[in-house]
Amino acid sequence: MTSLRHTDLGCLEGPVLVFGGPYSNIQATRSVLERARQLRAIPVCTGDVVAYCARPKETIAAIRAAGCAVVAGNCEQQLAAGSSECGCGFETGTVCHLLSRGWYGFADAQVGAAARTWMGALPDVVTFWHNSARYGVIHGGVSDVARFLWSTSPACDLEHEWDLLETVIGTVDHVIAGHSGIAFQRSLRRGTWTNAGVIGMPPHTGAQATQYAVLDASGASIHALHYDAEGAWRDMKRAGLTQGYDTALLSGYWPSEDVLPADLRRSLARG
Repeated sequence: MTSLRHTDLGCLEGPVLVFGGPYSNIQATRSVLERARQLRAIPVCTGDVVAYCARPKETIAAIRAAGCAVVAGNCEQQLAAGSSECGCGFETGTVCHLLSRGWYGFADAQVGAAARTWMGALPDVVTFWHNSARYGVIHGGVSDVARFLWSTSPACDLEHEWDLLETVIGTVDHVIAGHSGIAFQRSLRRGTWTNAGVIGMPPHTGAQATQYAVLDASGASIHALHYDAEGAWRDMKRAGLTQGYDTALLSGYWPSEDVLPADLRRSLARG
């Protein structure tokens, strides 16, 4: 674990809307930012602003214009560093790894120098106080920004990342993360671990709606985001991004389950 950059947002009043993985999906990004406006909520992003979809420049611009606090995801780190691959944590030779070459190459060609500079300055951890509780926001894990943690991961894996986080920033009451693409909440010995999900891809359930989380006086809750998935799909078709993530926007199923643990896999039949 290297030294982590940390941004403290202080004490946040009112609702906080936390979301991850805009994934270059401008339609979903506009929808979630509009939802934050409707709720009068402060938006916080767990990273991966740019990934699978076709509108990276517009998505970056929308996030920055909203003044949204953003944690550096693996995609931000890799693009800022000028890397040739996404660093998503996909195993070499898997379908996800092979497909990443197409969408990452497209994103790499679209993202300009100013956006890379912005990405390179993003924090690895964001903290804030809300309703007398201190929250720590990360991307995947502290040991590895691209660590996949799931609703069925052993509690000791989550606790280990929590330990590492507190070593860097001190005690937190709750942790919020992203990266894995499927929202969940787990009660642990110190508090709640919430994965806010992602807004740019569906959570592999067969529904087009994506996911985000809201913090209010009752704590964190997960919600569905309905947006113009067909518009995002059309953008991908026009851009030639047709390796499978385009159809996922409409079918609600990922093009491969190889990144998922066995206990979360399900049929990919399109019925």
